[in-house]
Amino acid sequence: MEDEFYRIKRLPPYVIAEVNAMRHAARQAGRDIIDLGMGNPDLPPPQHVIDKLVEVAQKPSAHGYSQSKGIPGLRRAQAGYYAKRFGVEVDPEREVVVTMGSKEGLASLATAITAPGDVVLAPNPSYPIHTFGFIIAGATIRSVPTTPDEAYWRSLDKAMAFTVPRPSILVVNYPSNPTAETVDLAFYERLVAWAKENKVWILSDLAYSELYYDGNPTRSILEVPGAKDVAVEFTSMSKTYSMAGWRMGFAVGNQRLIAAMTRVKSYLDYGAFTPIQAAACAALNGPQDIVEKNRQLYQKRRDVMVEAFGRAGWEIPPPKASMFAWAPLPPSLREMGSLEFSKQLLTHADVAVAPGVGYGEDGEGFVRIAMVENEQRLRQAARNIRRYLSSMGVNSTAA
Repeated sequence: MEDEFYRIKRLPPYVIAEVNAMRHAARQAGRDIIDLGMGNPDLPPPQHVIDKLVEVAQKPSAHGYSQSKGIPGLRRAQAGYYAKRFGVEVDPEREVVVTMGSKEGLASLATAITAPGDVVLAPNPSYPIHTFGFIIAGATIRSVPTTPDEAYWRSLDKAMAFTVPRPSILVVNYPSNPTAETVDLAFYERLVAWAKENKVWILSDLAYSELYYDGNPTRSILEVPGAKDVAVEFTSMSKTYSMAGWRMGFAVGNQRLIAAMTRVKSYLDYGAFTPIQAAACAALNGPQDIVEKNRQLYQKRRDVMVEAFGRAGWEIPPPKASMFAWAPLPPSLREMGSLEFSKQLLTHADVAVAPGVGYGEDGEGFVRIAMVENEQRLRQAARNIRRYLSSMGVNSTAA
C-alpha cells in the first residue's frame, strides 16, 4: 500500500494540485479560464534556436546516448555566459554540469550530498523543490525567512546555535519564486562569509537571472571572491529563452559539489537529447536581443497587471524581477485563506492563481500570480476580478 513507502509518507498533499484539478475541470466544461497559476512561458523560443534543433535532429549520428554532464560545447557556452554576464571565470570541465532544468539539478545534488537526518536550511515560502528535493533524499528541513532583512540573519544564527545536528546546507533563491524578492551583491558577500564561518554549503537558484526590471540586473553569488569555495549556482534556459519544456539548465561552481552531482547523475540518466543541447548552444552563443525583448514584454505585463488589478480593488506590489507577482489577499478577504481565495477566483472570476500556502506555511495570506498571459487577457482578468470583489463588498476605483 502507498502509505507504507517511506519517501511517499514524507510528502504532504500538493496543495496547488487541488486548484489545478479545478482549473482542468472548468476548462473541460468549456469555460474560458485565464490561467495565471503556472509559470509556463507563453512566448516561443528564438527562431534560430528552433532551426538548430531541426538541423541537428536530421543528422543520423545525433540520436544516440549523450554524456550525462552535457556536451563540451554547451558547458563552454555556459562558462561564456558567466564571463559575459557576471564577469566570473568558470572551468567548463570541472565547474559546470548540464541539468534537465534547474529543478532536476537541485534534486540530483540533494541526492548526492545529503544523508538521512542531515539538516537543510531552506526558505519559507519557497519553490517546492527547494525543500522536497531534500526531504525525498532523507534530510530534515529547518525553515528560514525569504525576506533578506536582519530577521533573516538572526534566523540563520539561531538555526546554527540550536539545531542538532548543525545544518550543513543552505538553499537561497533570488529572484525568489514565489515572492519575487531580490538581493544585491552585499547580501551575497555577507552570505559567503557566513557560510565559510559556519561550514555550510550554499545552493543558489538563479533561474530568473534575466527577468529583472527597471534597469536593475540580478547578481550572481559567484561574483563574490571565494564564493566557489562554498557555493554552487543553478540557472535555467526555461524563462530566459522561453524553453521551459526543453528542460535545459546548469549547475556552476564548487568543484566538489559539481563532481558529486556529476557522479550521481551518471548513474541516474544519460544527457539530454543531443539536438536540444546543440540548440541550447545556439541560444547562449547567438544573438541575445530576444532576452531584452522578453524582459521588456514581462515588465509591460507587470505594469498593466498592477495598474488594472489596483483599479479593480486589489493592490499588488510590483515585483522587481521574475515572472511572478506575490500578491497579498485583499484585506477584507484575508480570513478566507489563500487556498479558498484561489478557488473563489477560479469559480467566480474564471481566473486561476496559485495559493501561497502551497509554497509553505509562511505563504499563507498571499497568492502567486504568473504573468503568462498577454496584456489584453490581464485586463480581462482584472474586469472579472473586479466583479467578484464587488460582489464580496470590496470597492474598486474603476469608473
